[in-house]
Amino acid sequence: MNLVGHLRCFVVVAEELHFGRAAERLGMAQPPLSQRIQRLEKELGVRLFDRSSRRVRLTAPGGLLLEEARDILTRVDRIYSVAERARLGEVGTVRAGLPSDLGGRVVAALIAAFRERRPDLRLDLRETGTDQQIRALAEGALDAGVVRHPCDARGLELGPMLAQPLGVLLPGGDGAARPDAPPEVHLADLGTRDVVVPPREEAPGAHDEMLAGCRRHGFAPAAVHEARHPGFALGLVLAGTAVALVPRTDDTAGAVWRPLAGEPLAWRTSCAWRRARDPEHARAIADFTAVATAVLRDVAGMAPLDRAPARRVVPRPSSGFLA
Repeated sequence: MNLVGHLRCFVVVAEELHFGRAAERLGMAQPPLSQRIQRLEKELGVRLFDRSSRRVRLTAPGGLLLEEARDILTRVDRIYSVAERARLGEVGTVRAGLPSDLGGRVVAALIAAFRERRPDLRLDLRETGTDQQIRALAEGALDAGVVRHPCDARGLELGPMLAQPLGVLLPGGDGAARPDAPPEVHLADLGTRDVVVPPREEAPGAHDEMLAGCRRHGFAPAAVHEARHPGFALGLVLAGTAVALVPRTDDTAGAVWRPLAGEPLAWRTSCAWRRARDPEHARAIADFTAVATAVLRDVAGMAPLDRAPARRVVPRPSSGFLA
C-alpha cells in the first residue's frame, strides 16, 4: 500500500468532510477515493470516518491521527524539497543578490555576520541590480536579495524599509566645498552642473525617483552621467565636470562630500525573498535577511523609514556608492 498517498487522501477528506469535494481536490473519481480510505482503515485497524447519506464526520481515532498524518506529509514534502535542492546543487547554500554600490566594508560585514550566525551554511553573494534580482527571485535563481525601491515586488516577501539620505560629492574647488561655505548644500544651488548617478539599469525606479527629486527641488543637471564603478564617478568629480549624488562618504584629495539641506533625496532599501516551502530553507533565508537588515542599519547607516529623523541621519562614512 502507498501509505503516503493514502494519508494525503485521508487529510483532504478530513478537511472537506465530503467525499465529492475531496475527490475534486485530489483530481480523482469518488469511488477510488472511498476505496483508498477503506484500505487505510483496514491497514490501521480503526475506523477514520463516520459516513451517512447526509454527512461525513471524523471519528475519535481519526481526529487523533489527523495531526500525525499532516506532520508526516510535511516531512515528506520537505524530503522532496531537499532532494530537489540537492539535485540543483543548492543544499546548504543561501544565494543572495546585492546592489553594486553597497561598498566593500558593508559586504565584508555582511559575510562575517552571516558566518557567525550560520556557520553551517555557505553564502553565495551575487552583485546584481534590483531589476535583475527581482527576475532571479521570481525564477528561483536567487533565494533573497537587497533591493532599491520603488520596484515591482509582487509575489515577494519584504523586510523593513530602510532609508539612506543622499548628499553631494563636489570637486574641492567648488564654491559649495569651501571651508567657509554653509555646511549643507541646497539642491537648487547646484544649478545646471552635470550629475553622476548609478546606472539606471540597476534600479530604474530609484534612478527615476532621484532625478525627479532633483528637478522638484530646483536642480536641473545639464547632463546625467552613469557610473557603475566608484572610481569612474570620482574621476568625473575630480575633473570638475560634474557632482555625484551619493550616501555619506569620506572626503578625499580634491573632493568634498556635503549633506543636502532638508534631506530631499534618499535611497529606500529592503531585503526581498521568495517564500520557501522547506522549513529549513525558510529558516536559512530568514537568518540571512535578519543579518542583512542589521548590517544595512548598523554598518551602512540606514535608518528604519518609520523612525527616520526629520533632519539628517549621519551614517558611518564610506558606506555607499564610493565605499
